[in-house]
Amino acid sequence: MDFKDYYKILGVDRNATQEEIKRKFRTLARGCHPDHAAAENKAAAETRFKEINEAYEVLGDPEKRRKYDNLGAEWKAHAGARAQGWQAGEDFFGSRAAGAGPGGYEFHFGGTGFSDFFEQFFGSTGGSGFADRSGPGFRGAHFGNAAADGAPRGGEIESEIMVTFEEALHGSVRSISLRRRDPHTGAESTETVRVRLPAGVREGQRIRVAGKGAPGPAGAGDLYLRVRFERHPDFRVEGDNLVCDLELAPWEAVLGCSAEIPTLEGSARVRVRPGTQGGSSLRLRGRGLPLGKGRRGDLLARVRIRVPQKLSEKEKKLWERLAAESSFSPRKT
Repeated sequence: MDFKDYYKILGVDRNATQEEIKRKFRTLARGCHPDHAAAENKAAAETRFKEINEAYEVLGDPEKRRKYDNLGAEWKAHAGARAQGWQAGEDFFGSRAAGAGPGGYEFHFGGTGFSDFFEQFFGSTGGSGFADRSGPGFRGAHFGNAAADGAPRGGEIESEIMVTFEEALHGSVRSISLRRRDPHTGAESTETVRVRLPAGVREGQRIRVAGKGAPGPAGAGDLYLRVRFERHPDFRVEGDNLVCDLELAPWEAVLGCSAEIPTLEGSARVRVRPGTQGGSSLRLRGRGLPLGKGRRGDLLARVRIRVPQKLSEKEKKLWERLAAESSFSPRKT
């Protein structure tokens, strides 16, 4: 397992602010989003985009970033300590690993959109770490069912899967590789599992893959993949709605204009009314996330008014003339 230098991946300083990290992610993500890459570069663009997404998933979350920074140069020792902690029932970051017990199997996942490094330290149950969920009489995310003769089923395991908005909209079938290692014998087995992501899948939803969990005397438990939406350079999620930024020049907001915005199906034009205020939203109904039964949430284009930072002498004189002529004052009620 290789160390992931997320700061290097995003090209930001370790002391960068959250806003600087967000801006850098959006710049990089726009440049290598698979939808915008040339056909011959799509595979490389997709790999790079997932790498940037994973880095932002950690550095863009203050709590995950704190944990990542605490790993430091001793990350390998931390990884070993965490693996031993799972076997002893303790989580590396301080909380008890629910249902963990001695003799746990080790699991590695491929095709989920996250690296082994991410799975180890930031996955739902430590993903590629020891995740023993075997034992009689328990159910849910802890232990498996017991068979009629009392023999325990193998336990449930959980990891995360990165899902695009397009997959959430249309559904897809993904191939996930699952490698198991028996800590007692060292024996390993690898298989490819086809996972159906239904249209309308939601962030945080668990996708069940029956019989692909930890082995047990009465059969294997189940695998659960918890959905994490891929970070998109243009959209963010608010409930059932997608939100994008609509950047306007001051005169466009004052006079009104026609502007182009991105949607999941391509670009669309919206009409900006004269006097539009910064922070207001233009709504495209039915262009957000799926709600089921053919219904969808909305797409909100949130207005941000940008002012020019550099002015020619002629432009400066025009602004000065406007300031002298206008009776408007934003500080008057």
